[in-house]
Formats: sequence, structure tokens, C-alpha cells
Amino acid sequence: MVVRVGVLGATGAVGQRLIELLDPHPEFELAALTASESSAGKTYREAAKWRAESPIPADVADVTVTETDPGAVANDVDLLFSSLPSSVGAAVEPAFCEAGYVVSSNSSNERMAPDVPLVIPEVNAEHVDLLEVQRDERGWDGALVKNPNCSTITFVPTLAALEAFGIERVHVATLQAVSGAGYDGVTSMEIIDNALPHIGGEAEKLETESRKLLGTFDGATLDHHDVEVAASCNRIPTLDGHLENVWVETATDLDVEQAKTAMAEYPSIGLRSSPDPLIEVFDEPDRPQPRLDRDLGDGMAVSAGGFRESRFGLQYNCLAHNTIRGAAGASVLNGELLVENGYL
Repeated sequence: MVVRVGVLGATGAVGQRLIELLDPHPEFELAALTASESSAGKTYREAAKWRAESPIPADVADVTVTETDPGAVANDVDLLFSSLPSSVGAAVEPAFCEAGYVVSSNSSNERMAPDVPLVIPEVNAEHVDLLEVQRDERGWDGALVKNPNCSTITFVPTLAALEAFGIERVHVATLQAVSGAGYDGVTSMEIIDNALPHIGGEAEKLETESRKLLGTFDGATLDHHDVEVAASCNRIPTLDGHLENVWVETATDLDVEQAKTAMAEYPSIGLRSSPDPLIEVFDEPDRPQPRLDRDLGDGMAVSAGGFRESRFGLQYNCLAHNTIRGAAGASVLNGELLVENGYL
């Protein structure tokens, strides 16, 4: 079965990544592209300043872009992927869900809403069933699923792998690539020969989203994990790939070899975009590195290394490609989960 899909906010950086991933996808057929009112009516080639390394897909270039409005999207589209700015998504995404569309969204709005599943399929696939609660409470025929922030996605799978040891406290310092701020987000004068030791709202996302992702769902209520998370977020002059330094305190003793084994053996999930292994474990103390390791698993793997025991618990570094695993690829993977679980 081929699912007809659309992209909301198709001309932006994450929208372009979505098109890169969806165009060759054997289970999805691109059938709708939306953007701002100023882009509506233009071909995608005209509307988008294509900045991806691969050429614009030939069968997408001449597609006419429509407004981001439920009335402008064909009603035979089964699934929408949203890369809208959160300020736009907050108003537009519920309108699409009310109109009967199922939306897999990368936008930050409503990630922490109690009836909106925030999902990394390899970590908490069962949370997608929160959609039953959502549909009952909101009266939607459609549905809204979120993937977490790009920096949250990087370290939460590694924490999930250590859950058997009873994770209690986590400190994380991020070294985030400039692409995470969007193409125009950080000027060269700000970032060259520099590092920016604050990213607005980012630390709060790591601290709250991680607890929701690691929480438990009993079919009616989602209880957040009681782990304490403290984050410090920094922008550095790499193009792609968020590197993070993590310290984890656990209830039971955890040594380096146990941690490495738990991460290396942490299972993938039987969906096309989920890599196997999910977590690539390095023995070398100087790995992972953004330039060397961000494309592992076609950009969907998480990598970890630099393990050592410290006075603050286990210390390690982890890395993921922020615009693939951390954004567009995460939305596509959630879309695959929605199809697999019969939510279309």
C-alpha cells in the first residue's frame, strides 16, 4: 500500500529535508506541498530556495505549491508532515486535524500537551496510542503526533538504554550545529571563531521533553519519568550534527562496559527508517565526531563514545544528525509508525 502524503512548510530547511527523504520512499507518494501565501501558486522550484546538497527531485520541482490551509490540500492525502514554525503550527496544525488529516510534526508547539504523543519509535512507540485519548478529548477525526527537539532526540535513546540501572539524575551539555537554527538563524559574524553559550528555550526542551519520552502510558494517562535533567546548550561552528556531553547517575552501580553493552544491544524497531544498530558505540575516547559520524545509519543513528566513570556517575558523549534523526527523519519515522499501527 502506498500512502499519499504532503509536507506543510515545504520550502524551509526541514521541509527540504523531508522532500529529500520522502521522494524516494517506497511507502509514501508526495501529493501535496504547502508554504506561505506568497509562495502559493508557484512551482516548487520557483518557491523554494533549494539548499540541499542533492539536486531538487525532478518529479517535485514542477509541483504547484498551495497555501497552508486545509481547504487547499486534496482530501485524498492520507498523512501530512509538518515543518512549520511553531507560531504558525500552533494555529494551523489543529485545523488540519479537525479537518480529518493525520499530522506527523516536527514543530515544537504542543509537544508537552498531555494528549499529544511525543514519540521516538525505538524508545516509546506505545505512546502513539495516546491518540485514542486525543481523539476522544478533542473530537478530531485526524490526529497530531510530535517528534522531540533535535537535541533531545540525541541523548534520550542512550538514556533509554540505561533505564534498567535506574536513571536518577542527568546533566547534559550540548554542542549544537548551526543548521539547527535554520539557514538564516546564525550569521557568520556571530559563529565564526566563536561559540554561543545560550540557545533560547533549548535547555528547557531537553529537561522536559526527556521526562515525557521516558514516561509510562497505561492506556489512559501518561506519567512523566521522575529523572532529574539539567541542560546547558551551546551553538558551535559545525554545519550538521549535535554532539552532547552527558553525565548519568543511576540507582544501581553502572560501569563503562555495562553501559557500552546496554547501548550497543539496545534494539531498533522494524520500520524502514530505523537503523540497526540504533546506537553505534565507539571504544575510542575521541569519537563520535560530527564530521565523521553524523551520517551513520543514513543520518538516523545515534552514536556514543568517550565512556568513563566519574565522581558524577557515568560520563559519555553522544551524537546525532540534527536535521535528519533530529528533525525530518524523525517525522518520517513517526509517519511509518502511524501507518504500522493503523492510525491513517
